[in-house]
Amino acid sequence: MLLKTFGWSFAVTVAGLAAAGVFWGWQGLAIVGILSILEISVSFDNAVINAGILRKMNAFWQKIFLTVGILIAVFGMRLVFPVVIVAITAKLGPIEAVKLAINDKAHYQELVTSAHPAIAAFGGIFLLMIFLDFLFEERDHKWLAWIEKPMAKMGKLDMLSVIVALVVLLVTAMTVATNVAHGGGDKTATVLLAGVAGLITYLVVGGISGYFEDKLEEDEDGDGEEGEGGDEGTAGEKAAVPAANGTGAALGLAGKAAFFLFLYLEVIDASFSFDGVIGAFAITNDIFMMALGLGIGAMYIRSLTVFLVRKGTLDDYVYLEHGAHYAIGALAVILLATIKYEISEVVTGLVGVVLIGLSFASSVIRNRREGKPGDPTGAKAEVTSGV
Repeated sequence: MLLKTFGWSFAVTVAGLAAAGVFWGWQGLAIVGILSILEISVSFDNAVINAGILRKMNAFWQKIFLTVGILIAVFGMRLVFPVVIVAITAKLGPIEAVKLAINDKAHYQELVTSAHPAIAAFGGIFLLMIFLDFLFEERDHKWLAWIEKPMAKMGKLDMLSVIVALVVLLVTAMTVATNVAHGGGDKTATVLLAGVAGLITYLVVGGISGYFEDKLEEDEDGDGEEGEGGDEGTAGEKAAVPAANGTGAALGLAGKAAFFLFLYLEVIDASFSFDGVIGAFAITNDIFMMALGLGIGAMYIRSLTVFLVRKGTLDDYVYLEHGAHYAIGALAVILLATIKYEISEVVTGLVGVVLIGLSFASSVIRNRREGKPGDPTGAKAEVTSGV
């Protein structure tokens, strides 16, 4: 099971480290290894969040996440994204930006770093919205009840998370953005625009995926009411069992919901990768070395996501998602703070690991108290079929 899930990650690690040793020697090998560990430690909470969404998808879209998704994560966010940022910031063509990244690494790093306020504002507000929507939602299990109970009551107020996010953005723009560490000068307008863009992106992608999720549930409920004697057109839209009915409507409906969930996953991954990409410049300014190291780390995050889904870990340890969302909230605050202040990626990684570790320990204690120890080694066949 372990080899099946992490096999590709192990293979990519061996190939990547071997390539680093061949092209850059022992120094390159060490840098790529460090970057891989950095990416895994910073993005561990990302895997838990991804697993909570991925388990809603069918086997086909889980495979898409592992194949197309990893290509977007490695080449898109870890290699292409910094080049695009430089092209936009310096008003260069894509070819000129690539030449700059290869031939003038110091200037390239300076341009990427100067774009950090906009990147941090976009990613920070997007991640903050994920945390707030989780915090303000009523749920069966509560980890920190003294916080989550009153927050759930407050969450009955429509658009509260949007209001809070806008207030946080305004405070950020009027304080830390007035004299930033990256690029210097007043970045108030930049932070405001980027933050609003992050909020809009969350509302659009999350709203569309949520709409199709709700539509799937309505169709499934309708099918249950109709029963076997119901209308054939309605039964044909039952996305939960597309293989049984084989209708195009079922596949199309399920495909739309899964497609927008996939987009949502990729945007989340992009938001998590912002701090890793920027932080990697403290280790190297070679874009290929950076993409290789962060890419290896991203592979493990993908494998860990699937591992959590296959094992049904989030069902057995009910507070893990809570810990991951609190880690997201902490990361959002850290990202916004880095607009002005230098914060080590070690701190970011440790905050996430500690919060998830505490939530896991709380889950174990709960399971023992209720006589439900959970089985971290027992696979959940209904979740994993076909992956």
